[in-house]
Amino acid sequence: MDIREVTPSDEPAVEQLVAAAFGEPLDGPVVRMMRALKAGGAARASLVAVAGDELIGHVGLSRGWVDARRSLVEVLVLSPLSVRPDRQGHGAGTALLAAALETADDRHAPAVFLEGSPGYYGRRGFGAGSALGFDRPSTRIPDPAFQVALLSSHEPWMTGRLIYPEAFWATDTVGLRDPLLEQLEAHFTAGPADGRAAEGQDCQPGQ
Repeated sequence: MDIREVTPSDEPAVEQLVAAAFGEPLDGPVVRMMRALKAGGAARASLVAVAGDELIGHVGLSRGWVDARRSLVEVLVLSPLSVRPDRQGHGAGTALLAAALETADDRHAPAVFLEGSPGYYGRRGFGAGSALGFDRPSTRIPDPAFQVALLSSHEPWMTGRLIYPEAFWATDTVGLRDPLLEQLEAHFTAGPADGRAAEGQDCQPGQ
């Protein structure tokens, strides 16, 4: 399996892969979010996992900000993370996450944020954002699902509220809505949970 940057010729297959991974139609909210991020100039990196000649996974990184007291800090938001359904559970998601964090660090991003399962992402370099001094961009993100990986460019003063790019709000892909939000909150309250995320999928609405 290789990880590489998406090429223009990959984009139709990537959209099909993402839609399949999240069980959505091709014009569903996740694909519309990806298109809006690119059109609005917020997309920063798009990586694919390739096995043979087949695309089996994808991860995207987009620009966000932390509203720190000293200044606005540009960070990266990881979404979506997708693995083809028949290849989930075999390490493609883990490899894509590692490549995404390496890419972000190489580009001097101080932190990478996501919404997802603390059980899954906590074993892959992420930790609870609120415990590290960050505030969720929406209360519809269950607190345990608000995850961050701090990178080598991060400095202690770079904490505050995370601000998502406009595309997330325009496509209503921030946090969760009831009844799913209510169900997941109850799940977290009851004990350790994997959230909505299986390998290769993050935890944003409609995903």
